[in-house]
Amino acid sequence: MNVWQAVVLGLVQGLGEFLPISSSAHLVLVPWLFQWHDPGLTFDVALHLGTLVAVVAYFWRDWVELLVAAVKEPHSLQARLFWYLVVASIPGAAIGYLFEDWAETVFRNPVLIAVMLIIMGLVLYSADRQGVKKKGIDQVNFWQSLIIGFSQALAIIPGVSRSGITISAGLFTGFRRESAARFSFLLSVPIIFGAGLVKFPEVISNPGMLTLPFITGIVVSALSGAASISFLLKYVQTKDYLPFVWYRFFLGALVLLVSLFRVLGINSW
Repeated sequence: MNVWQAVVLGLVQGLGEFLPISSSAHLVLVPWLFQWHDPGLTFDVALHLGTLVAVVAYFWRDWVELLVAAVKEPHSLQARLFWYLVVASIPGAAIGYLFEDWAETVFRNPVLIAVMLIIMGLVLYSADRQGVKKKGIDQVNFWQSLIIGFSQALAIIPGVSRSGITISAGLFTGFRRESAARFSFLLSVPIIFGAGLVKFPEVISNPGMLTLPFITGIVVSALSGAASISFLLKYVQTKDYLPFVWYRFFLGALVLLVSLFRVLGINSW
């Protein structure tokens, strides 16, 4: 992997982690489409550390307020939101642990990813059209947080999109677009941190860890991640998720078409 490839992968991770288009799908599909060497799940996890830096840097004040409230004001709205985020994090962590081997092998299949891109595009479209969109993030309850938490567990399959499925669940349960996105982003901190913590020994033991492409990918991931958070929170205040739905349809169809051409031996693909 050269520096240019690391930049591209860092960019798609940073954008895809917070836009509802699936970063894990892009980290598999970009090397597959361009026939690059797949850097593997360890590099993917390292890029996720970059987006962890981005979301913590963006929401650090929120998390400080939540933590302080949980300790000093246990009956406040902020304390309640903190514990609901904890509840929502449990299903994803459990499923991620149980299906870790599948995430590294079976789920990294381009055809499966393409199908999930399209299916979850339909889910996002339906949620955006049918959701009541009345509640703010301060109105979240236990059952909403649990539903969103279980939806996040599905994101272990590339193509689902962690942000896409949690935003969709938030919209289905009554959140406004901006509130659904904000809850999704806050929820990303424990799940990305947990995955990074589990894989950290493997990442730092990788001989490529201190190489220029590796470091470049992480930095680009962090910068593009911060930009995508800022963009989406402003975008959804006035606009819907339809452009992301169409993008998912297009990418899924492209991958299925390329897969078919490669099976037929059409070498230009």
